[in-house]
Amino acid sequence: MHHRLLRSASTLFFFLIVVSTHLQAQSNDEQAIRHLLTQQTIAWNAGNIDAFMLGYWNNDSLLFIGKNGPKYGFKTTLENYKKSYPNTASMGKLTFDLLQVKRLSARYFSVVGKWHLKRSVGDVQGHFTLLLKKIGKQWRIVSDHSS
Repeated sequence: MHHRLLRSASTLFFFLIVVSTHLQAQSNDEQAIRHLLTQQTIAWNAGNIDAFMLGYWNNDSLLFIGKNGPKYGFKTTLENYKKSYPNTASMGKLTFDLLQVKRLSARYFSVVGKWHLKRSVGDVQGHFTLLLKKIGKQWRIVSDHSS
């Protein structure tokens, strides 16, 4: 009876360690993703599209879906941002309202939220869905659907 109780307690202890480790990793990953989006906001509000783009996967397979449909590639996305927002007046001040940050697997997160640009030329706003992938030790946006 004593061995059975000891084995059950050991199994429970191991299970709690595994769950605790998983929850801590998820919390750390979510914090890293929230930090990435905060850094993007800071870069955007400083008028620095190049720094804003550091949150994206620098790859030809990066997918951005906007009002003109799907476009592929980091360079294409960067050029489209610079064309659509040629100066700080058109960029305005960005805020995000994150509605959901959800782990899909150990390497993927989904983020759903609202964006808002406060601008002297007229405010604009919309929603977004991001797919983030852990590449090496960094989280990067690999797909962005913004409307």
